[in-house]
Amino acid sequence: MTDAVGGLAFGTSALAGLYRPCDADAANSVLWAAWAHGIRSFDTAPHYGNGMSERRLGDFLREKEGWVLSTKVGRLLTPAAETADSINGFHNPLPFDQHFDFSYDGIMRSVEASFHRLGLNRIDTLYVHDIGDPVAGTDTAVHKKQLLEGGQVALSELKSAGVVKTVGLGVNHTAICCELVPDMNLDQILLAGRYTLLDQSAREELFPILEKRGVRLVVGGVFNSGILATGPTKGAHYDYAPASDLVLKKVSEIEAICKSHNVPLAAAALQYPARNTLVASTLIGTARTSSLMRNIEQFKTPLPEALWNDLRRSGFIGERE
Repeated sequence: MTDAVGGLAFGTSALAGLYRPCDADAANSVLWAAWAHGIRSFDTAPHYGNGMSERRLGDFLREKEGWVLSTKVGRLLTPAAETADSINGFHNPLPFDQHFDFSYDGIMRSVEASFHRLGLNRIDTLYVHDIGDPVAGTDTAVHKKQLLEGGQVALSELKSAGVVKTVGLGVNHTAICCELVPDMNLDQILLAGRYTLLDQSAREELFPILEKRGVRLVVGGVFNSGILATGPTKGAHYDYAPASDLVLKKVSEIEAICKSHNVPLAAAALQYPARNTLVASTLIGTARTSSLMRNIEQFKTPLPEALWNDLRRSGFIGERE
């Protein structure tokens, strides 16, 4: 069966064992479910399971047509001396070490290695992954210089040669986007967690820059690490950590408004970003078929305009979405 889901893309980090193990059969089952329900846009990265996500996704897509694929550059994988049961949050990763490299050569090597892992002859979009991230340690002048002086030349050459169609940034922070977008020729930004019902920090500063430069936005992390899916329950996570009392209170208030319209909180969270014309697609990811099916249905279910009006009047979303 095919039931096209326009505007929805599938991210594959969970299929590489993020936070909990995921074997090949389970990963394939989720991918088949996504495909059967019309999802044709898929995102991966060398970071996900040290190449595991790329291998699994490539194996799935190889005999199919009509798909759109994005992967990422900025990390190089080299053989590790020892295997690890878990690293960077991924269970049973492939036996490689990661090294950040945003230089011209680093970008070119990364793309070539991704083609080999994917086993595909086409990559549609390349995102520069996790540049300017203080947690990853890439918010340094050295990393930014690598990208601006060499890496972006590689991106331009790859696009001009038709190796990829579009290029962009794949990040979790708006500040680095605001810094780099004016100085780079980018097509779109994959931004996680910064344009959601709970956190719209991208809207005021970044959106005007994107509009001026003609750059589209792909929104990931619509649940802000879980709390907008689970609700303000004990142990709920926000931005990869237990939610604070202030965040729990805010989510409780948002959820109450949703309930007053008989709308699940998760449905509102899934649909909110796509209301802005800058948003090209919404990225979801899970290793559970049941969760995927629920997300697809919640993304497709019509929601009353009165819900958004109430959220706007209460100050949870802006006047201009």
